[in-house]
Amino acid sequence: MVNENEFEGAAREFGGRVQDALGGLTGDAKTQAEGKWNQAAGRAQRSFGSAVDDVIDNVQDRPLAALAAVAGVAFLAGWLLRK
Repeated sequence: MVNENEFEGAAREFGGRVQDALGGLTGDAKTQAEGKWNQAAGRAQRSFGSAVDDVIDNVQDRPLAALAAVAGVAFLAGWLLRK
């Protein structure tokens, strides 16, 4: 299932590709650099959306394992932050 971050990331990446190409055609280095930045940001946002989907799927498939993982992280954080 594609979530909002995956969709927006793909759109931003595509827009960055167009911007990069347009900057290359016109010789505008700033537009080209912004296009490359938007491509990278879009890929990162798409990856984040995919990771969120994976976590949601794992929690739904194995709720007890997810609960144990959260408890372990909470215990570790408490142990590390104790005075």
